Amino acid sequence: MKVLLSGNEAIARGAYEAGVRLGAAYPGTPSTEIFEQLPQYKDALYCEWAPNEKVATEVAYGASIAGLRSITAMKHVGLNVAADPMFTAAYNGVNGGFVIVTADDPSMHSSQNEQDNRYYARAAKIALVEPSDSQECKDFLREAYKISEQFDMPVLFRTTTRVSHSKSLVELGERTEVEPKPYKRDLFKNNCAPANAYRKHPKVEQMLAALAEYGNTCPLNKVEMGDGEVGVITASIAYQYAKEVFPEGTSFLKLGLTFPLPMDLIRDFASKVKTLYVIEELEGFMEQQIKAAGIDCIGKEKVSPLYELNPQRLRQMLFGTEPETKELPVKAVSRPPALCPGCPHRGFFYVMSKRRDYVIAGDIGCYTLGAVPPLGAMDTCVCMGAGFSVGAGMAKAFELMGENKKVFGVVGDSTFFHSGMTGAAEILYNKARIIPVVLDNHITGMTGHQDNPGSGYNLLGEVAAAIPIEKVLASFGFENILIVDPQDLTAMQKAVDDALASQVPAAIICRRPCLLIKRMKHEKALCAVDTAKCIGCRKCLSVGCPALNFKNKKSAIDPTLCVGCTVCAQVCPVGAIARKED
Repeated sequence: MKVLLSGNEAIARGAYEAGVRLGAAYPGTPSTEIFEQLPQYKDALYCEWAPNEKVATEVAYGASIAGLRSITAMKHVGLNVAADPMFTAAYNGVNGGFVIVTADDPSMHSSQNEQDNRYYARAAKIALVEPSDSQECKDFLREAYKISEQFDMPVLFRTTTRVSHSKSLVELGERTEVEPKPYKRDLFKNNCAPANAYRKHPKVEQMLAALAEYGNTCPLNKVEMGDGEVGVITASIAYQYAKEVFPEGTSFLKLGLTFPLPMDLIRDFASKVKTLYVIEELEGFMEQQIKAAGIDCIGKEKVSPLYELNPQRLRQMLFGTEPETKELPVKAVSRPPALCPGCPHRGFFYVMSKRRDYVIAGDIGCYTLGAVPPLGAMDTCVCMGAGFSVGAGMAKAFELMGENKKVFGVVGDSTFFHSGMTGAAEILYNKARIIPVVLDNHITGMTGHQDNPGSGYNLLGEVAAAIPIEKVLASFGFENILIVDPQDLTAMQKAVDDALASQVPAAIICRRPCLLIKRMKHEKALCAVDTAKCIGCRKCLSVGCPALNFKNKKSAIDPTLCVGCTVCAQVCPVGAIARKED
């Protein structure tokens, strides 16, 4: 049977068909849907959201050590968090097959950098597999488990945004039940103490050499010979673009196992074509190794390492062909990103925006939009958990410079469990003059509403222990924990003032659930403007709500967007905005 699947859906199916028994992940675009699809196979495998990518990788690797095939998945920056166990797992090897899915995000559609995670495979000395469409996502994943078990190593399975989210036909197969590998206590294999690691490194190199030899005949690598004039070595989504751009008769060496590179196969292919190109997205990962082997090729001197490719860009870079463009009869209105109407974070950021002398160390999440005008109430965004840690460093620096700046560190509830707790410990342990703020909207918002250890549910939709953030902070030693509804602007302002005036370590928890959580019931109401009272001061627009607009010198509210949160009504100086109950 053939069905239309995205790459992520196909990876989930591949895990099922490959006999995987356990999966653990932390959500992150463009990888999230893999684990959102796995619960449909819960009768065959167990899956979970872990607090962060490091924990997810360790849980999945633990299952591998115990004898089961396992999988973990994350976006590209998540692999930075998971790198510690991955590098050591390369030395220890596996028992049951172990695959780490990394979904890279060229052009940074929802990410803070554009790193190319293929280099992680080379640095960790593990196999790298790259599919180019949904069918390969499923089929290559099954092969990845064979590689993992045959060569006793984790496999890094790399996709990109377009592979993850594009849909194509996939022929489904049956599940292969894989008997658990017996667990045997082996203190050399599974214990990477320095003396053991020293002895293991030669074996890692031997396995890589054997894997490189295997790549020369591997079913994941294939040659498509043309007329011999032009040859292209490529992989992943770049293969699809190259097939569309290069003329008929072009020869292709499409690689699915891209580390270690099959150099004998590459030399043989290069010898059969007059001009050789290496087409890959982002860095010249393959090109550098091919040129280092003395094989002449054309690569990054033509194809930019910046941003994702597409057929138009690739054609222009290679052949100077300008892409066809058409002028639309009506120009689209520019709509910058903004917090949703009724977003619980808006009240906090509005209160903070009134004082421009505050320093607000932020974080990556939907609340990062607090930095966008008109709120403009976030100074930094680095990575998960850095709202606390970077803020602590800034506070220490201001203290050393003799400046009495007020510093707030902001993280979300999912981020608090991901990597905020260690930052909270840093604040107390090293006496940083910073007020930590947790924006608790009861969900992992930006990646599409996945549950977390504070939401009360797990990946399977089952009721789970909800860990109270205030109890965690109290156990660390925060003595003044202020819990506030951020949409009550008076209460929000008081919480900020009280935290600033506190003589003991203080923290703020802004608690209100996201309006988009489906299982929660919300009041149905909206706000409206009394135009007779409105003085056209535009102060309501300073809250940055998409439901608000200004026409005929008066404020107006779009009833299709308003959710009746009343933040704008609280801001209005003349009482021209009021909530209208259904």
